[in-house]
Amino acid sequence: MRYSSQVKPISYLKANAAEVLADLTEQRKPLVITQNGEAKAVLQDVASFEETQETLALLKILALGNQNVAAGKVKPVAEVVARLRVKRTAA
Repeated sequence: MRYSSQVKPISYLKANAAEVLADLTEQRKPLVITQNGEAKAVLQDVASFEETQETLALLKILALGNQNVAAGKVKPVAEVVARLRVKRTAA
């Protein structure tokens, strides 16, 4: 995704905050805010932010799983199922 069309100076944000927030919510595209010609911040609607956080959490879980596999910290499915069945019948 190209962000070049979604770049605004901080003065624009200050003058048009309500409009910017409405656009963020409607378009669901992040907005890069510049200060003195340099990118300083990215604004994003809450729904997109939450989706990003959920995606990052899932990627972290996958990475940890891959680390466990690489370290040999795995057990055969049949063994795990058998242990769960024993626990279930004991409860």
